[in-house]
Amino acid sequence: MRVRIAVDALGGDREPAEIVAGALAAVAAEVRPIIYGPADLDTHGLEHVVTDGMVEMDDKPADAVRNKQGSSLVRAVRAVGDGHADAVVSAGNTGAVLAASLLHVRRLPGVFRPGIAVVIPTAHGPCVLIDAGATADAKPEHLLQFGHMGSIFAQEVLGIARPRVSLLSIGEEPEKGNQLTLEAHALLAASSLRFAGNTEGRALLEGETDVIVCDGFTGNVALKTLEGTVRSLLIALRAEIVETTRGKVGGFLIRPAAARLRTRLDPETTGGGYLLGLRGLVVIAHGSSSRFAIENAVRMAARGIDHDVVGRMREALPERVVESARSSNPSGTTRG
Repeated sequence: MRVRIAVDALGGDREPAEIVAGALAAVAAEVRPIIYGPADLDTHGLEHVVTDGMVEMDDKPADAVRNKQGSSLVRAVRAVGDGHADAVVSAGNTGAVLAASLLHVRRLPGVFRPGIAVVIPTAHGPCVLIDAGATADAKPEHLLQFGHMGSIFAQEVLGIARPRVSLLSIGEEPEKGNQLTLEAHALLAASSLRFAGNTEGRALLEGETDVIVCDGFTGNVALKTLEGTVRSLLIALRAEIVETTRGKVGGFLIRPAAARLRTRLDPETTGGGYLLGLRGLVVIAHGSSSRFAIENAVRMAARGIDHDVVGRMREALPERVVESARSSNPSGTTRG
């Protein structure tokens, strides 16, 4: 069977035609993109579900989902919840995608907050960063669950036998960090995870760990800082190469290696991140996604279905995670 991927054509900063072009490039024998967008959109033969309105980047998420139920973003997400699509890809308002997912796709049993899992290419292989922007104001028990979800993802999808889990903080010592990281460190250290302690932002690309846990605010800032730094370095390197004749000759010699490095570090090669903790598969792409990024995001969604990410998360996410989270609250009530 072909995997049905709902694609939000109005999500992101670029023209809908760019989104359609990316979806079209991802078409394969096993991948069937379905475009959700306005009636006058040329989908070049791709299946088209006509929608009414769009969610703007500056819309308040909850209001947008409530008041713009016919929009491309909400309709595409709802298609997964209704069983009309196997997965959804959107480069639109992240908060709105999250709100629509919570309403129409819903959380897995016991999950307090979904987390965006992004695969980062490091010197020693892929590493999962979670959360990359879904839960800005997280609680310690949320970070504990992110650790479990990230570990399951690394083990089941990336094939890492015993994933090392680290907490992103301002220092490696257990006593470093704010109140959130201090409490989360205690929960992670007491859990059954292979907890490797704190890690710092400078080590994101070094491959010292397999799963990096943080709140959505910190993770989003760290990820965008990393992406911006890589982009700036590549631009600066290109400028230096063309500055002199010697540089041009050297640039010609290193071009294959430089191209491989750029492909490995370019966030558009990945396409986006999985919103883990839901009953269906949701892929959140970058707001500035080009057709290349959308193509890879659609393929990422198809791989997620092929690997049964949701099913494996449902089976492997243990009840003890919920019990550990409850035990972190002295009152005995869940703080989720």
